[in-house]
Amino acid sequence: MANGCGLDTDRAALLARYDLDAGGFSALDQITEFASALCDAPIALVSIVEDERQRFLARTGLDAEETPRDVSFCAHAMMDSAIFVVSDATSDPRFRDNALVLGPPHIRFYAGAPLLDREGVPLGALCVIDERPRDDLTPLQRQGLALLARHVMVVLEGRRRDQDVIAQQIRDAEALAQSDRLFRTLADTMPQMVWSTLADGYHDYYNARWYEYTGVPEGSTDGDGWAGMFHADDREKAWECWRRSLATGEPYDVEYRLRHRSGEYRWTLGRALPIRDGEGRITRWIGTCTEIHEQKLMLEEREVIAHELSHRIKNIFSVISGLIGLSARAHPQIRDIADDLRDRIMALGRAHDFVRPHGDDASVEGQRGGLRGILEQIFAPYNDEKGSRIAFSGENPAIDDRSATPLALLFHELATNAAKYGALSVPGGRIHIAVERTGGDIRITWREEGGPVVTPASHEGFGSRLMQLSVERQLGGEMVREWRPEGLKISLRVPFRSMSRTAAGTV
Repeated sequence: MANGCGLDTDRAALLARYDLDAGGFSALDQITEFASALCDAPIALVSIVEDERQRFLARTGLDAEETPRDVSFCAHAMMDSAIFVVSDATSDPRFRDNALVLGPPHIRFYAGAPLLDREGVPLGALCVIDERPRDDLTPLQRQGLALLARHVMVVLEGRRRDQDVIAQQIRDAEALAQSDRLFRTLADTMPQMVWSTLADGYHDYYNARWYEYTGVPEGSTDGDGWAGMFHADDREKAWECWRRSLATGEPYDVEYRLRHRSGEYRWTLGRALPIRDGEGRITRWIGTCTEIHEQKLMLEEREVIAHELSHRIKNIFSVISGLIGLSARAHPQIRDIADDLRDRIMALGRAHDFVRPHGDDASVEGQRGGLRGILEQIFAPYNDEKGSRIAFSGENPAIDDRSATPLALLFHELATNAAKYGALSVPGGRIHIAVERTGGDIRITWREEGGPVVTPASHEGFGSRLMQLSVERQLGGEMVREWRPEGLKISLRVPFRSMSRTAAGTV
């Protein structure tokens, strides 16, 4: 019957998952003993039906450990959905010529409960056998035998789960080993130095490139031995950054000088990212070391050159201002024009001074980078004993050399006009500057109050054309003037990308 259902094809593979050959079925021995007593039968068996035989995992009242399958009563019982009963085997045409009926153990009565796995596949039966014919089991005995069969499967399924777990662990270990082999192969072919640590930061792997670059013996930098490869001046910085990454899970990113196999310390960029499991726990860190020595030296040389050029440009502004002053003294009739021109050149000089390289000069660095910094420099001459007469509010967008010059010229002209005709021409006058970002634009509002009543100019002068040129041509924005009785109001719109290269990259 089992053959007819095609169960033999993978029966061996299925039964192998229960690890039946390992033995250790004492719990099943207790079940057969109880089944024998419950059913008042001299023999009770846990039978597993295989392709060629039936084996007895547990038995009471029988010495044999197995029999051929072709004489198995259990091969029939396991295919039944309920308890399979043979009242008198000698009168049953299926079994009356069976060797187990004609000879020992002289089966007359048989009752078997099927053993079904969790997918419903039959494995065998829990049976009781008597050498005397019997009509049937009592209802209680039927109920008990079915219950005991389920307990047999609890034991067997536990064994199967253990085997499945072991098999999965073996597969996982093999997959991990394969992954590790692939990782090491890939890492050893990379031009970068690659390293790996455990979750607690213990360095347990370096690729071939690391040992080639540093020239140290393999394994000598495991653990915390890597720190000894850094320049003494960089060691604490690298350690502090690494400890912070371990504590927070943030990426590791630091520059330091690493000892080359030649003995020279060369600038290196160290980076690492955490590897997390499905629950977000860090299981490992993977890092790289990339030599940046030549780039670092090139940047230092470039900075020196930039400082020198900046210094010379600053000197040129001073020379031009000096020449204008000499010309004004030689030709008094052009003094007013010369003074305006010199003031504009000095504004450009302040703009240049604001954005030029300053190295490690912290006193200057704190003022650099934002619109407010350059405006405070331009408006400094208009402060009185009470402080600044110009109030700032809103954002402080970053600027650089692309926007500093037109902004310096624009606000220098506004401040000059305000000092001559507007709010800064009287002691109580004030100016409010509000800055906000709306979408892709920076909007700046210049509002004067407390000054004399202003009226539109009868014609557009050089200063007005200069402001229009700075805003529209150089910054790609627009400027709107409102001649209000309480003071001039100017609304500026400047594309955010025009303020700095950094801003252009974020739009």
